[in-house]
Amino acid sequence: MAVNTKIIKRRIKSIGSTKKITKAMEMISAVKMRRAVHNVLASRDYARLAAAMLKAVAKVSKIEEHPLLVERKIKRVGVVLVTSNRGLAGGFNSRLLQAVHNFIKSLTIDNSPLEAEVILAGKRGKKIYHRYGHAVAAEFTKLDLTTKVEEILPMARTIISDYLSGRYDKIVLAYTDYVSAIAQEPRIVPLLPLVDLKVIARIGKVVSSESAPEINNGDTKPLEYLFEPDPKDVLAVLLPRLIESQIYQAVLESDASEHSARMLAMKNASDAARDMIKELQYNFNKARQAAITQEIAEIVGGAAALN
Repeated sequence: MAVNTKIIKRRIKSIGSTKKITKAMEMISAVKMRRAVHNVLASRDYARLAAAMLKAVAKVSKIEEHPLLVERKIKRVGVVLVTSNRGLAGGFNSRLLQAVHNFIKSLTIDNSPLEAEVILAGKRGKKIYHRYGHAVAAEFTKLDLTTKVEEILPMARTIISDYLSGRYDKIVLAYTDYVSAIAQEPRIVPLLPLVDLKVIARIGKVVSSESAPEINNGDTKPLEYLFEPDPKDVLAVLLPRLIESQIYQAVLESDASEHSARMLAMKNASDAARDMIKELQYNFNKARQAAITQEIAEIVGGAAALN
């Protein structure tokens, strides 16, 4: 029985050490989550108003001839996959990877599968190749906490360049949308071409195509726009910036979701460790009491034998 109490005591110590680690990770994730949520909420209005501005401009100008707006016959699809760099975040990455896998499998034309390539942002996205076998075209470095739009510009400009060059006929953005600290939703939204101008207002749970405001604030008379030097040159600058802002917003949403999911996972792990320690402590007390009772019985029995 003494051996059993030593084993239980060793397990209690081991689980206690694990609990300290998970508690520390929970606190770190909570700090990162607050910063990430602040960033994502601060930029949602900008992304929404940028989309509304483009919708308003589209009503009063002929922009359908711009290369980013031209709809082509789809032969190859590019999937921009935004994941985390580390694990220990519950089902944060696995649910998104499964959603992307199902999406790629559903891509067909004339009952034949379409060719698709994945552009990765985040180390955990590599599982889309190792687990599901989908082709990976490029991988970009992703910070644990993105704070500036310049940090995603290399990826955004590569995506736009690949679309304009004809490498992809359609590009979608796969990320995890931040709903709340306890809820995160994997989403796959069209990015290019901008054939449906409402699509670009769908990034962010609180932002939808229905909630995007009109620039004229409800006035019946449409606003007049003056383009300098001309609409083509203005849109050549405006549309890429808009795509960059949508990718940046998706990365911010993913950051907030990741740290929220990790904080919740570590909290659950700490709670589970606490419950295990409580149960082991109960078993330890029972084993110790049984050992004491047995020793007392042996002493009493030995004394009775001597008498």
